[in-house]
Amino acid sequence: MKALVAVRALLPGRQDYALLPGTWKGDLVAGVTVGIVALPLALAFGVSSGAGAASGLITAVIAGVIAAVFGGSNIQVSGPTGAMVVVLGPIIAAHGLGALAAVSVLAGVIVVAAGLLKLGRVVTLLPWPVIEGFTVGIAVIIFLQQVPAAFGTKPGPSSNAVISAIQAIGTVSPASVLAPVAVVALVAVIMIASPRIHPRIPGSLIAIIIATVAAQFLDLPVTRIGALPDSLPVPMIPSLDLATITALAGSAATIAALAAIESLLSARVGASISDTGPYDADRELLGQGLASVASGFFGGMPATGAIARTAVNIRSGGRTRLAAITHALVLLAVVYLATGPVSRIPLAALAGVLMVTATRMVSLKTLRSVIGSTRADTVVFFVTALITVSFDLIEAVEIGIAVAAFFALRALVRSSGVHREEIPGPVHEGDAHIAVFRLDGALFFAAAERVLERVSAIRNVDVVIIRMSQLQILDATGARTITDIVQALERRGITVLIKGIQERHLRLVTQVGVLDSLRHHKHLFTELGPAVEHARSHVARAASARNPGKTP
Repeated sequence: MKALVAVRALLPGRQDYALLPGTWKGDLVAGVTVGIVALPLALAFGVSSGAGAASGLITAVIAGVIAAVFGGSNIQVSGPTGAMVVVLGPIIAAHGLGALAAVSVLAGVIVVAAGLLKLGRVVTLLPWPVIEGFTVGIAVIIFLQQVPAAFGTKPGPSSNAVISAIQAIGTVSPASVLAPVAVVALVAVIMIASPRIHPRIPGSLIAIIIATVAAQFLDLPVTRIGALPDSLPVPMIPSLDLATITALAGSAATIAALAAIESLLSARVGASISDTGPYDADRELLGQGLASVASGFFGGMPATGAIARTAVNIRSGGRTRLAAITHALVLLAVVYLATGPVSRIPLAALAGVLMVTATRMVSLKTLRSVIGSTRADTVVFFVTALITVSFDLIEAVEIGIAVAAFFALRALVRSSGVHREEIPGPVHEGDAHIAVFRLDGALFFAAAERVLERVSAIRNVDVVIIRMSQLQILDATGARTITDIVQALERRGITVLIKGIQERHLRLVTQVGVLDSLRHHKHLFTELGPAVEHARSHVARAASARNPGKTP
């Protein structure tokens, strides 16, 4: 019963459209606006991935609708994105275009499973410098992937974007480069200038139109998109035999991880800048997974939430899922009504759109914030960005998290400590033979050895009081270290008293044997005063034992 209730919570309901009676006009306007913005991006991402412009357009239509209906955000807009293009390019190059549908479906199934398993909040564990380094790395790759089209040549044979761009430039002839570079420059100028005229002007679409008309009128020698289907293809379930699944499993897992990360980050950003309520992370994964599966059935690409299009939706007045659905319907109208003009768009114009888009992904303000924060965060940022560009996106995230964890661990170790304290109040005879140690911060595997060495090295004392009331974090290694300290001191004849074990640590220290290592069960205290008095009585008895003829 609980499982059914949990699954039901992930499905669409009437509450998804509770605001619709008062917002439908704004949602329609926002949907049309986002559709206009999304058209050149969908075409460009499709071409850049190697899947083709039609695949990008189909993805924006099919995935856009499915993710809007089933996703966990009211204002998220989904479709093909730059990050997915970066991953898909090498996969299509290695396995052929025929693998696109299969890998889309497999990745979608994995993302759906992640949603059903309630893994949506995992993305909140990603450190900010990792996210920003990842974003910058993707932006660099997207930009470099457009270099061949911008210079009117084919990509180099290398799968690395940097090397491939260099190889492509090496094949360029001066005579053939002028026209595509001019088209790219024209598109870039229009896209950069249009927001300064009015922020809502769809600069990318206007740039595409002007560049296409200019190329047509001047008969420029530039490569065009070419023929596009004038209707949606018939949905087909791709062949998923054991050999196919085995060959594409790793690629599908990479795509699924990337789709989950980017979609949840986009939904979180959307929720933070809109007043349409929080998003459901697990439902968002379910919706994005179903979107990729459906897209694969129609020959499209895996889909993710798109931060740029989501932001446009919010700025344009979108408040419910109707806006994202309308955006997909606008693109569907293009498929049925305008594939002729679209087919004449120069590839160099799409390259120009993506180059400007990639540049806008890198915020100088954010870069200054990251680099100016801490040395550790700066290192994490640059390591993540460098590995993203040089090797692999998912490896970059994994290594970035590992580096961030290392620095966080180091900071935690430095914040923890063991301090010897003076006994509060008037000094009594024999107090020099009592050592009070306060454990601060965290006592865990990375800090345990330092604490063990410090306390165990004490000399010329009869009693050691270990204060644990300020200890915030304790793991099994830390608890075992306290046991080792007690046992080592007791073997030397030093009585150990423990004061202030917090309730949340009591079960752990009991299980690990801290309490059993004490000489007597009365050596556990909740207040420092009684512990000091008990320690003084031990010192007095020890003094009497050393000097039996002297009255204490």
